Amino acid sequence: MESTELIAILREVRDRVRAQHPQGAAPGNIPLADLMPLVHARDAAAGKVAAIGTVNPRRGGPVNALVQGWKRLVARVLDWHVREQVVFNRQVVDCIDAAIDALNESNRAFTELAGRLAGAQESAQQLREESEELKDIRRHWAEWRVGWEQKLQQNEMQFLRSVADLEASFQHRATLMDTNYRESVRAQHADFNTTLEKGINQIWANLERMRLEYERLIHSELRLLRQRAELAPVEQSSGMASPEGRLHANPTLPFDYGRFADRFRGSEEYVKAGQQSYLPYFTGRRNVLDIGCGRGEFLEMMRAANIPARGIDLSQESVALCRHKGLQAEVADLFAYLTEQPEGSFDGIFCAQVVEHLPPERLPEMIRVAASRLARDGVIAIETPNPECLAIFATHFYLDPTHTRPVPHPLLIFYLEEFGVGNIEVRKLSSAVESMPSIGSLPEEFRDAFFGGLDYAVIGKKL
Repeated sequence: MESTELIAILREVRDRVRAQHPQGAAPGNIPLADLMPLVHARDAAAGKVAAIGTVNPRRGGPVNALVQGWKRLVARVLDWHVREQVVFNRQVVDCIDAAIDALNESNRAFTELAGRLAGAQESAQQLREESEELKDIRRHWAEWRVGWEQKLQQNEMQFLRSVADLEASFQHRATLMDTNYRESVRAQHADFNTTLEKGINQIWANLERMRLEYERLIHSELRLLRQRAELAPVEQSSGMASPEGRLHANPTLPFDYGRFADRFRGSEEYVKAGQQSYLPYFTGRRNVLDIGCGRGEFLEMMRAANIPARGIDLSQESVALCRHKGLQAEVADLFAYLTEQPEGSFDGIFCAQVVEHLPPERLPEMIRVAASRLARDGVIAIETPNPECLAIFATHFYLDPTHTRPVPHPLLIFYLEEFGVGNIEVRKLSSAVESMPSIGSLPEEFRDAFFGGLDYAVIGKKL
């Protein structure tokens, strides 16, 4: 074994022995009885007891052997005589062992009592210290109570004085607030009277402006009527009233076609909102033509986007309205006008709600002439009612007596492709469910196939 392990084992044995046989002094410097002399005497007596009946060894030899044998014989003969003494000696040694054990127990008890006494002394010391602290706290509490009562009395007096000051201040502020409120009400009343007077004056000014606008509108209508009456004989004498012209401005129609368009096609704001989707296709163009410009919604959108554009229409009233708005428009037949223009002169052509007015045999000619006047990479957009939507035949298409027949988009695409227009895109416009909510209950696939957009637009580029 290593020396460190042996030392540890010896220390453990020593501690156990000391625990069983306490010596020296107990905790608190209480001396304990020293049992070592008694232990040594006990050991000596036990040795003597063990030596009774034995013979001292001697060196060898015949004489010594004879002497030793004689001694053993004498000891065996006297054994009956010393037996009682041997028993007595052993019992005395046992009594001494019992006394040593009892004294060891007493030492252990004294040690334990000393430890408990030391703990009790420590507890007593702590209690003594705590009692001193409690005495100090009681003394300070008595001193603090006197000061606290004095401060409480002072604070109570200050509180009552503050309450009196606050009451006086509140009364003063209430008086000031009442005065300010009266002055504010008086000022607001004066402002209200002033604003009311200004509002009344503004209302009268608006009414006057409305009266002037109404008179100007009446004057414009009368002027348009006079111009139409003056130009009607000229159209009849010059042969301008082509089949398309009779569809747009037929003098035999017993109603105002402009008012008819306002009612059944929609207001100008509605049409402008629908035509905003065409703006990305014509952005950056330098010369755009609007065939059948009508009230000029598309031309106004082009002007707002700083795109040069002009329009033609057979209706004198429509052209006059466009010119009144400051738009570039003229009365012209589309075939004659396009024929007079040089080829490739336009980089954008827009035609909305026109092709359904043309006779079927003239539609290819219109597409051919328009495509020939379109520059390379120029855009052409044609909008017309969608015959794939069954709703137009029940409501929209036959409301206009100048319509001849609807044009399916595959036919229109065929004509465009025949005359050099490619990259064709078809867009459905004006969902039928918006104007006819009852068809919303139909299955979605069936509704999209037979009740999709009321109109469609075909958009392509000149190859």
